[in-house]
Amino acid sequence: MSRFARLAMAASVATYVLIVVGGLVRATDSGLGCPDWPLCFGEWVPPAELHAWIEHSHRLVAALAVGPLVGAVGMITVFTSRRRDRVLLVAAVVGGVLVIVQALLGALVVIRQLPRELVTAHLGMALTVLAVTILIADRAANGPLTGRRSALPTTLIAVTGAAVFAQMLLGSWVTGHDAGLAYTDFPLMDGSLLPPISAPEQAVQFAHRALAVVVTLLVAWTAWAVRRATSEPLPRRLGVVGVGLIGVELVLGAANVWSRLSALFVVPHLAVGAALFAVLVWLLLAGLRLPEAGRAAPRRAAPSTAGAVGTAGGLDKLRAYVALTKPRIIELLLVTTLPTMVLAERGMPSPWLMAAVVIGGTLAAGGANAINQFVDRDIDPLMRRTRHRPLPRRAVRPGQALAFGVGLSVLAFAWLTLTVNLLSALLAASAIGFYVFVYTLWLKRTSPQNVVIGGAAGCVPVLVAWAAVTGEVGIPALVLFAIIFYWTPPHFWALALRYRADYEAANVPMLPVVRGEAETARQIVLYTLLLVAVSLLLFPAARMGLIYLVSALVLGAAYVWYALRVGRNADDGRAAIGLFKYSTSYLALLFAAIAADALIRLPLA
Repeated sequence: MSRFARLAMAASVATYVLIVVGGLVRATDSGLGCPDWPLCFGEWVPPAELHAWIEHSHRLVAALAVGPLVGAVGMITVFTSRRRDRVLLVAAVVGGVLVIVQALLGALVVIRQLPRELVTAHLGMALTVLAVTILIADRAANGPLTGRRSALPTTLIAVTGAAVFAQMLLGSWVTGHDAGLAYTDFPLMDGSLLPPISAPEQAVQFAHRALAVVVTLLVAWTAWAVRRATSEPLPRRLGVVGVGLIGVELVLGAANVWSRLSALFVVPHLAVGAALFAVLVWLLLAGLRLPEAGRAAPRRAAPSTAGAVGTAGGLDKLRAYVALTKPRIIELLLVTTLPTMVLAERGMPSPWLMAAVVIGGTLAAGGANAINQFVDRDIDPLMRRTRHRPLPRRAVRPGQALAFGVGLSVLAFAWLTLTVNLLSALLAASAIGFYVFVYTLWLKRTSPQNVVIGGAAGCVPVLVAWAAVTGEVGIPALVLFAIIFYWTPPHFWALALRYRADYEAANVPMLPVVRGEAETARQIVLYTLLLVAVSLLLFPAARMGLIYLVSALVLGAAYVWYALRVGRNADDGRAAIGLFKYSTSYLALLFAAIAADALIRLPLA
């Protein structure tokens, strides 16, 4: 390593030490230990007072270490042949400018008596200087980047680093709001995962803890993705170090609460966070230096999937896993969930309860859909509508899809049990089991009534939502269940008419394949009429008002018109797709009317 590289590394270390000492200043409430700037009580040497010396030590590190070192790096770059490296030149100049801005920010922090906005910006600037000095040290030691596509998931690494950066700024904001003990227990908050929030301090602390969960998952995912992508020791070690640091960070975060913000834990908490950020910056640079040719050979695909599994990057892999959950289907389920909660409450439920149910429902539906794609991996490649799913295009391995689905399902049950109630968790679990075992594994490939019976799984979210608010399943909830039950066959059969050849090629006994298009169209009209009739039952069952009654009649009449058009033109794919699209809007608008009617009561008389 050259002397210039060592100098740049020393600048990085000095910047890190400055961040840690700054944490000590805040943890000991010494920010105004020297109430003036640049002097301390009008003198260059502060008085013999602890807080004054703690604050003064921060200034000394900045003035005697960070400033000279970053300045020397910049001068050497500008006035030697190193300026030919444009990236290095820009980084060195930017680093020097940032240090000057950082000093001015420090002065404003003291002069304006620690406004939290400036204190947070001061930390953000220090972290940026740290990243720039690491970049300079890496480039000085290893030369320019290869310019080739990286073997590592650099997008994922960058996102994780940005999340850690945001979490550290949010932590500074927590301190600025005196919100470190807004909740005095950990890991719960006032005994709950989703506590009531009645003050800004609680909102900030809740956001900090929620983001900590996201950061933990991202760091673990990054380490796992790096380990799979390469056999090179440095990136893999950095990934392991990152996991270790986030584990220590979580323990220190808990200790902060348990010790009532003792500086013995607050300062290490900041130090470990800054170290994690530095490790991720280093890992990103290491990834950019590792060309794709250096990645480990891909594993053999599972026997049920032809060919090798694609080597998707971090962002592509994320998209593949999201696609496993079938987000569009989840949207339909959630469209029915929130209005049901509003109806059960006869007003707006707690935002945290609504969020808990939405999260739990998303996890449950996503888990069931991922398992469904695992089971259907042999027929999905045969159909145009499904051949681009993650498993047919080998973006995810079958075993990974199954593990992902099971994991989401277990997490959904645990989440709903802890944050909502056991009844909601059991109902969600029953929907997963019914969808996987009754519909996917049994009825889908054996009976033309697969959609009718199997569609019951999609009706359960309204029961979950009702139980979340009331603790039981009432008559109105059962009517809502019936509405979705009778809505499902015409909705799905319209799609099946359009893709009849696909189901025939995959040997799936959908109604158009077994009974023909004319019979399917007749059944669509029949179930549509039943749907409209059942939708009107909610009027007396839930004591609905004028808004719902008019909406149900108008929307139902339009649904019947679309169904009759299919009945007259059973072989017209455009009519079928028209009904399919309208059926989605019908369900959303009908449940929106339910919510509006519950919030704005317009009685008939």
